Amino acid sequence: MKGFMRPEVNLRHLEDGSVSLDDQMTPEELDVGVEDSLIHVKEPLKYDLEVQQMEDGLLVQGTLRLTLDCECARCLKPMRHKLDFDAWAAHIPLQGEDEAAVVNDVVDLTPYVREDIVLAFPQRPLCGPDCKGLPAPDASKESPLTSNPWAELNKLKLK
Repeated sequence: MKGFMRPEVNLRHLEDGSVSLDDQMTPEELDVGVEDSLIHVKEPLKYDLEVQQMEDGLLVQGTLRLTLDCECARCLKPMRHKLDFDAWAAHIPLQGEDEAAVVNDVVDLTPYVREDIVLAFPQRPLCGPDCKGLPAPDASKESPLTSNPWAELNKLKLK
């Protein structure tokens, strides 16, 4: 069984060739930081990545899988939305202005994975393209929001 581990690569291990990373990451480790009341990350991100050293950086390729728990933006029905990146790739620079942080010869790939995951979140999750939204209130029933407050006051018998 796989554990839960951030996608990290030790640069020294790349000296002998590419490195495979096949594991999953908890929602807390992924830490998408999105404050959307309709989208929730409750399940782990599954990743299967191949990392190769290039002259000035890393080439990371593989798959990312994450299932989001959502509510439909029209009817608020709970639903699940799958994010499947079957051919995910990233170039991570090791030099220059955008270079990755290297701590004890280790590069954490989480920020690069997180960025593409967040960009793939649905803008308005819908349970289906034909969702009609919340049902309209029954016009035959009078609710406190539709009743006339003056009519209630007229019923009072004041002496």
